[in-house]
Amino acid sequence: MKIAFFPAIALAVGTLGLSACGEEAQAPAEAATNSPAGVAVADGRLVLPAVKGNPGAIYFSVSNDSDSPVTIRNASLEGAGSAMIHQMSTADGQASMNEVMQVDVPANGQLEFKPGDLHVMAMELDETLAAGGTADVTLHFARGDKVTFPAQILAAGDER
Repeated sequence: MKIAFFPAIALAVGTLGLSACGEEAQAPAEAATNSPAGVAVADGRLVLPAVKGNPGAIYFSVSNDSDSPVTIRNASLEGAGSAMIHQMSTADGQASMNEVMQVDVPANGQLEFKPGDLHVMAMELDETLAAGGTADVTLHFARGDKVTFPAQILAAGDER
């Protein structure tokens, strides 16, 4: 009986030790949530689709008061299955929307994500996202930095 008891204690102590190691490994990820120096986001809004099941669109303004450009790699929305940066363009009179793998915010400049231009498409929206509420949007930068900001949730027909 004593032999079986000792391995049980060893297993419990080892499990606690490993779980503590796991917590320490997460500390650097917490540090990565800091936004890049000089970067601020304003006027965030999520426009819900007119047809349930279609993607929503996220618009906002990013300013960069630093002396170096910053690169946005992607975006995510709390309550969405996925999100992608898109840009509208026109060629030969034909409008198209294309995914953008990254976009630069110029040094000491601003970048607008707006209807008919750059925007974030949010797919697989959770049913809890409702007009009048807010949702957190996170921009992920090339150097591993992140900035999270609230987006006002608007119905499809609301002014963008």
